[in-house]
Amino acid sequence: MAELKYKRILLKLSGEALSGNSGFGIDVDEAESIASRIKDVRAMGVDVAVVIGAGNLWRGKQGLERGMDRSTADYMGMLATVMNAMALMDALERQGVFTRVLSAIEMRAIAEPYIRRRAVRHLEKGRVVIFGAGTGNPFFSTDTAAALRATEVDAEVVIKATKVDGIYDSDPKKNPNAKKFDHLSYIDVLNRRLEVMDSTAITLCMENHLPILVLNLWDDKELLAALRGETVGTLVSG
Repeated sequence: MAELKYKRILLKLSGEALSGNSGFGIDVDEAESIASRIKDVRAMGVDVAVVIGAGNLWRGKQGLERGMDRSTADYMGMLATVMNAMALMDALERQGVFTRVLSAIEMRAIAEPYIRRRAVRHLEKGRVVIFGAGTGNPFFSTDTAAALRATEVDAEVVIKATKVDGIYDSDPKKNPNAKKFDHLSYIDVLNRRLEVMDSTAITLCMENHLPILVLNLWDDKELLAALRGETVGTLVSG
């Protein structure tokens, strides 16, 4: 087996990754497809942590436009991430992958409370760890939760899973002449206002020297190639 570039990763998924073509809800086939990719990564001996968003179930922006309290909207989003985490856990365990969901908001009947040392121990035992409920605090996105949890469990990279093969200077679906970047610095991403992750997440990664790799999870080969050190997607680093 080729030498691995990364031994422990945090995979950041959008909630829409589970929704399939409908763009809303949880598509069991999509959950199984993502679980299959994660299973392949575990088979390589890589520790895998996951943070998943909630855009397929709840969009707080819609509530805010109707005058909803920001904290209430954010807490609803956190609860939705736990639903997604449970769906992905179920898909993984049906494929024989031992998985644990750790929630930043206590709900002991369905998930373990987030404790850093417990999360690290699960990873050391070869279990996939899914972090639910964001950071447990309103006003922070799941991007920031991904950067925070990756730093806490000593992940070597945050892999931002998208449906395009990297970061472009404009939307490649709208602009056929969009330019793809192979590498960007954290400052480049902030200055160009590229919508990779929010500025808080980018800054947290920058301060902790944690690289971000943006790639197409729906390409069967990209994720595994990245773990072997091949040049794929766009790397954001110092």
